Formats: sequence, C-alpha cells, structure tokens
Amino acid sequence: MASRPELLRIALQIVVYIALFFATAYLFGTLLKFLGGYLIGIFITGLFAALAANALCMRIYRQCGIAGIGLLRGRASCINLALGLCGGIGAATLVLAGPLLMHVARLQPDPANPASLGSFVFVSALLFFGSAGEEILFRGFAFQILIRGIGAWPAIVGVGVVFAALHAGNPHASALGLLNTAGFGILFGYAVLRSRDLWLPIGLHFGWNFTLPLFGVNVSGLTMRLTGVDMRWSAGTLWSGGGYGPEAGILASFVLFLLFLYLWKVPVRRQPSALLDPPQGDPLCEPGQPVSPS
Repeated sequence: MASRPELLRIALQIVVYIALFFATAYLFGTLLKFLGGYLIGIFITGLFAALAANALCMRIYRQCGIAGIGLLRGRASCINLALGLCGGIGAATLVLAGPLLMHVARLQPDPANPASLGSFVFVSALLFFGSAGEEILFRGFAFQILIRGIGAWPAIVGVGVVFAALHAGNPHASALGLLNTAGFGILFGYAVLRSRDLWLPIGLHFGWNFTLPLFGVNVSGLTMRLTGVDMRWSAGTLWSGGGYGPEAGILASFVLFLLFLYLWKVPVRRQPSALLDPPQGDPLCEPGQPVSPS
C-alpha cells in the first residue's frame, strides 16, 4: 500500500487520465460518427480515446511511449494474444455448443441479417476495436498505477465492478448478467497481472465477443450478426441469458471458473512492465517489492 501522499498523486493522475479520455471522445466522437456512422463512431472513438489518454499520461508521467502500458511487440506478445484468443473462443464455444448438443437450443437462418463476406469483416473489425478499446481503457495506465497504489486484488476487483456497472445501461441487462460481467472484468485484470501486458486480456475479450455472434446470440445486450444464423433456446433465461446474451446465463458463470483455471495454468509469457515493475527508485515503487503475479 502506497503512502497517503502517493495515493493522492495516483488519484490525481487517474482523474487526469479519465478527463483526457472523455475530452478526446468528445472532440472526435461526433466527427467519426458523421464520417462512418453510429457503430463506427462508437467503436473507433472508444479505441482512439483510450489510446490517446494512455499515450498522453505515459508521456506526461513516465516520459515513455504507449507500449509501456503493455503493448510491446514481439514473440511473447503474439503468444499471449494467441493464448487469450484460444481461451476466449474456447469458453464461448463451450457455453453454446453444450446446449446445441443437448437439443435445448437450435440454429436457424436469420433472414433479417443475411451473411456476407463484407459484413463478416466489418463486424469482426468492430468487435476487435471494441474489445481492444475497452481493455486499453480499463486495464491500461490508470488500472496499473492503481495496482501499485492499493494492491493487486483490490484494484482488480474494484475495476471489475466498475466495468460491470458501466454495462448496466446495455439493453436487457440483468443482475446475473452484471455479476458475470464483473467476473469477466476481474478475469481480464488477472490476465494483466499474470502477463504484464494487454495482449492476453485483449485476446480473451475479443475471442469471447467474436465467437458469440458466430452462433447468432447477443453480446452484452448488443446484436452483432456474423453468419446469418440465429440461436433459439427452448431452455429458460437462466440458461440462455435472455436478450443480454449468454453472459447473463448460469453457463457463463461456470465457464468463468474454468477460464480462471485456464489462466492460472496456461504458460503465459510474462513481459517487462514500465508501470507494474518500474526501475528501483520510482516513488510509487518500494525497492525490491514487485507486484506478485498470483
């Protein structure tokens, strides 16, 4: 736990970070919506504003580039991204393939959203931009200095709860859906703690968000179709999640537990971190006291 003056300094930096995000989103959001439409405006604005806020804070407070938040390039980053994708895709497939095999759900054509290569590429790109933007925003500069200030798990759980709270306004949000969303937020925070980068949680987040529309189900209450099919359930909303999607179902709660086990055991490549493992002498770091990865 940091001293009181250091906590105040961290709080000020987080306030600046949030202000920079909203200022960037406000300045460019309207323009991007005008040029590309509502969906492009929302997803691109979120990613762009998150990158800008992180880049500016890293330059102001650490005098280094944005790669320092966990966006290093290299073999280790590719491996962590691939491990995240495997975990996210595998978890989402497990949630949806089981009900299909048990005949409590079925796939049927969706004439209102026919499949096409153009729409597949477009929606996939939007899903990646959205997933990357959320991870950079929620698990970037502010999250990592908060870990240094109050400890790993208080920061991970706290930011996970905020992550869920900001989904409360999504269509068809429910208590179980928000509880599972908080669980995913905590999972993504744990992924940062293990890998010291953002590629692992980006892979997990995108893998999950990309796979759900393949089966024709909603993602956190949003309809994003990829394959021209719709998944119809004969089981109740406790299993299907209703309009919010599988994230509001009991199966997602079970898979979250499996994903934590996966992250605990999978051979993640731990990377150097400018924020979580800074050089000795940084006023936010007690020399010889790195943050524990587990």
